[in-house]
Amino acid sequence: MAALRAPVRLLRAVWRQKGVWVVALAPLVLLPLALSTKEAACAYVILLMALYWCTEVLPLAVTALLPTILFPLLGIMRSKDVNFRIHARRVCAIEYVGSMWNKMAKGLSAQVCMQYLRDSNMLFVGGLMVAVAVEHWNLHKRIALKVLLVVGVRPALLMLGFMSVTAFLSMWISNTATAAMMVPIVQAVLDQLRCRDDAEEGRRTTREGAADPASAKQSACVVRMPDVEASGRTGECEERTGEGGAPTTTCEDVTVSTLKPPPQDQPASAPKASVSSAVCASEADGADERRKRLSKGLLLSVCYAASIGGIATLTGTGPNLVLLGQMSQLFPQSGGVINSASWFAFAFPTMLMMLFMAWILLQQVFIGRSPRGAWSCGRGRPAKERAARDAIEEEQRRLGRMSYGEASVMALFLLMVVLWFTREPRFVDGWASRAFNADGEFVTDATVSLFVALLLFILPSQPPKYLLCWRRSSDADAQVCPGPAPPLLTWKVAQAKIPWNIVLLLGGGFALAKGSEESGLSRWLGSQMTPLHSIPPWAITVVLCLLTATFTECASNVATATLLLPILASMSQSISVNPLYVMIPCTLSASFAFMLPVATPPNAIVFSSGYLKVADMAKTGVVMNVIGIACISVAINTWGRVLFSLDSFPEWANGTTHI
Repeated sequence: MAALRAPVRLLRAVWRQKGVWVVALAPLVLLPLALSTKEAACAYVILLMALYWCTEVLPLAVTALLPTILFPLLGIMRSKDVNFRIHARRVCAIEYVGSMWNKMAKGLSAQVCMQYLRDSNMLFVGGLMVAVAVEHWNLHKRIALKVLLVVGVRPALLMLGFMSVTAFLSMWISNTATAAMMVPIVQAVLDQLRCRDDAEEGRRTTREGAADPASAKQSACVVRMPDVEASGRTGECEERTGEGGAPTTTCEDVTVSTLKPPPQDQPASAPKASVSSAVCASEADGADERRKRLSKGLLLSVCYAASIGGIATLTGTGPNLVLLGQMSQLFPQSGGVINSASWFAFAFPTMLMMLFMAWILLQQVFIGRSPRGAWSCGRGRPAKERAARDAIEEEQRRLGRMSYGEASVMALFLLMVVLWFTREPRFVDGWASRAFNADGEFVTDATVSLFVALLLFILPSQPPKYLLCWRRSSDADAQVCPGPAPPLLTWKVAQAKIPWNIVLLLGGGFALAKGSEESGLSRWLGSQMTPLHSIPPWAITVVLCLLTATFTECASNVATATLLLPILASMSQSISVNPLYVMIPCTLSASFAFMLPVATPPNAIVFSSGYLKVADMAKTGVVMNVIGIACISVAINTWGRVLFSLDSFPEWANGTTHI
């Protein structure tokens, strides 16, 4: 045994430093690719970044910065703007180092770094600033509570209400913020239902105890009747807080006083008490199991809806912005075929269909197949419905009356949505078609989002003096505050809440796509996929969606879309299929991370509540992935064909144009 301990300790020490080993050894193992052709050098960078992204040995944003170093160093991307050379002596080692430095200096100043601040990145930043303002003023919580009160509090309707609100909010703000806001509301409702169940159980036990004095001496919780002997032990239930904050019930044996046997002229007393206690125990166990299943179903509905809702808008989730940026870079002649209006027309019905299917699935699995179990709260239904409604109304009362700042943020948010949808609706000329974009695409969705974001930093958060109605409802602190009123959004709040790492992550993806184009790797991959021409396009799409949904369970959804979309674009060109027919379904599939707690932040937030196990998420998540891919296949082969003209190979996809 002593001889085995030393190797085990060594392996443990090596495993603890696995991140260092991956960072150090991966570039050396893949080095032969970097010393080959330019296409192989680009593949070296892509494989290295994919390995770092999957293992997360470095932060995702740090890995996304690798193209700024490796592309110029390997001579993949050049710049004509800078003419900087190092005159080295004719010594091989110094010549090699000098040439590498020349390449790095030439590329860093223009081509690579320009990819990190493209139009899609600015659209993301502007949309996030508006979302941060909505979150900062608690407008999203007010909307959620109002909708829940309108929908109702019966189990099936309550789940539908949570899913609808979460999906709608996730369309405009981050899915992480949406889940973090909705989970406490779910837990408050569940706590109220549990308290009402406990109170109902106590009243029922008291009524039974009045008729049966023997059972009245026992606990109000579920107990086991003792045997009729000189002495006995019975169970006393105690509610405790389990792992993750979830309430659990444990039973401990405690000694009870000696019980005398009943008189012989009452032989049925003991069996009657035992039967009554057994029935009570069975009913209580069933109610507790139903409550646990409802808790799991409501929590899963929140995290699933947060991921589903983001696919409906371009700014709802990262992969959508990756697609927008890749289309403008790989196919600059596409004429803005993907914009906010066209994407919403395709993705919003898809989101609704998938949300409805997810609701049906969760209802069948966690609430029950019978209409009575799904559409009622069981025994004591009115009391439980009032408890759930009271919890929601209490949360709404805490928010108070809508303030001037909330109303202003809502108005600006609606303004941004209207300007997005009417800029270029495609079926008619939009407000930007003739006024600004007659000679080119000068005004984009990013222009709109940044304009509204700028207004957030200008407009005051307190009403002017002539709005007396708002002044009367303003806070006392605001009235005595000297100087001008603070704006609706301050830079301190925006800087703290905007995930700037996603901006770098998107930029790294655009740099990879540009490097694949410049090096010729995209053309090489496309030529290797020519045999796929004999396979039906719908079958190719389904297989690729399955692979994407599986890969995104282990890697970031933005990283998944970043790595796959340039390859899919080349494949589509080689088999003469409209690139959108493959790229749009895989983009949506990159957001379908339903199986693992670590797959996406909403899953982790819900899992941390303590009610769920990994098996619960995995079993339901597999079915959710299948449902998602089925909904995407239906959408892309029906209204998607009409919206994007997918039956024909477009002229803009005949070849990529170098920028």
